[in-house]
Amino acid sequence: EVDLVESGGGSVQAGGSLRLSCVGLGYLSSLDYSMGWFRQAPGKEREGVATIGIDGSTHYGKSVEGRFTFSRDDAKTTLFLQMDSLKPDDTAMYYCGADSGHGFWYWGQGTQVTVSP
Repeated sequence: EVDLVESGGGSVQAGGSLRLSCVGLGYLSSLDYSMGWFRQAPGKEREGVATIGIDGSTHYGKSVEGRFTFSRDDAKTTLFLQMDSLKPDDTAMYYCGADSGHGFWYWGQGTQVTVSP
């Protein structure tokens, strides 16, 4: 069973850091499907922040490249997003998502990140 649960969000000042975690990948832990982190700010569309493709390559959104780092534990059961040098524009709900391999994506409930000036 896949039940994605994010944690680690919070409120920080600009320049600060947060580390998000996502557990509950279930059977997807043993498969090389696409998965990663996405975010949605109020009034904006959901955007990809950091994702890993089926070939194992990691892709970052232009606005976070060099500041955010995507990783997984050795067992591939947990996804992490290390966020450094946070900016107010990073304020959003952050979601963990994973391709089911059956034409849809699994999504977590999200964790709020708020960055104050």
